[in-house]
Amino acid sequence: MKITLPTALTLLRIAVLPLIVIFFYLPLEWGRHTAAWLFLIAALTDWLDGYLARRLGQHSAFGAFLDPVADKLLVVLTLVLLVSQHPEMIVVLSSIII
Repeated sequence: MKITLPTALTLLRIAVLPLIVIFFYLPLEWGRHTAAWLFLIAALTDWLDGYLARRLGQHSAFGAFLDPVADKLLVVLTLVLLVSQHPEMIVVLSSIII
């Protein structure tokens, strides 16, 4: 199976998830800022991989399956991290994100 650029971006989005967790929990002043930037970059790759797949004609069944999985993983991970720090916000955050 050939990995296209859009699929590589989707795989990168999944690969960055553990880094978001690590930086989120680092006891350093810049840890959460870094986690937020990584989230933003991951979110932008969601737009970019879709754009490139359409623009370059690089649609694949694997990419079509993996992209929404990566999206859900990113959103659920973010929700879990935020709720772990602010349990009282579970209903509000769940409503906003979902």
